[in-house]
Amino acid sequence: MKCSIIVRCYNEEEHIGRLLTGIMEQTLRDIEIIIVDSGSADATLKIASRFPVRIVSIKPEEFSFGRSLNIGCEKAMGDFIVIASAHVYPIYKDWLEKILEPFVDHEVGLVYGKQRGNETTKYTEHQIFAKWFSEKSNLNQKHPFCNNANAAIRRELWNKIPYDENLTGLEDLDWSKKILSLGYKIAYVSDAEIVHVHNETFRKIYSRYYREALAFKQIFPSEIFRFREFVKFTITNTVTDYYHAWHDNIFFRNLFSIPIFRFMQFWGTYKGFLEHGIITSEVKQTFYYPRKMEKQKESQKSYEDRIIDYKLTKEEYFEKIL
Repeated sequence: MKCSIIVRCYNEEEHIGRLLTGIMEQTLRDIEIIIVDSGSADATLKIASRFPVRIVSIKPEEFSFGRSLNIGCEKAMGDFIVIASAHVYPIYKDWLEKILEPFVDHEVGLVYGKQRGNETTKYTEHQIFAKWFSEKSNLNQKHPFCNNANAAIRRELWNKIPYDENLTGLEDLDWSKKILSLGYKIAYVSDAEIVHVHNETFRKIYSRYYREALAFKQIFPSEIFRFREFVKFTITNTVTDYYHAWHDNIFFRNLFSIPIFRFMQFWGTYKGFLEHGIITSEVKQTFYYPRKMEKQKESQKSYEDRIIDYKLTKEEYFEKIL
């Protein structure tokens, strides 16, 4: 079998069907889909069971990001493991092919793909996606940044290095750091694109970055995030978000949401890092520094024949599948 797709989920009835529909539209057919559910109380499993998937259930109290992945990987039979968040969906029919392509180089241990938001995504989240996931691929990335919302790994490598089950997040960063130290390559593929639906309240944004900062401390024990860096990154990122919003003609629509988002992001980071040393410059560049103040060139590629057509509205979809 070419690849196993692992989807971690909890109460994802609004999104899981679209992801699985997108997977069914893929040009790569030699796959299996493993759903690792941590106690969903909504229609998530009912929707998922309409598709050719294997469902593995764990108790909510047993969940950690690393543990749920390890459970899925244990069940996987593919040579490669593709990891997707339950609230993402692929844009193109060759998403799986694109994310697996770099593995022709036997030194590549991990591949991750581009993420973009949708029409409900907060403006600052769009800016974060644009900063983290560029339009240009990099098949030999020198730093450990990656993201398990849209990634793939070698099964044989996971056999040697399972995910850390004690981290409160960033299990992907921890794993990529470990394989980099062993001499494996990390590849980023821009064409392996998904939409990541991240509609969080501002309180949840704070909690996410706080939780990830706690994990970051475990991965890089000597590092901290100083108060002056909280101030610096909140201000600089707010200013650059305003710059891009102005040029996108949506400045006033996002006048208040931009600074609130950035405050919660970096306040959560600061509180999580409060007890430890200094963050490395490379990681700061990726996670915290704002986008450049320049307009992005539009791609000249044609994607018409690759696009997946998600025609059904939410109401029509539920009427059809339930």
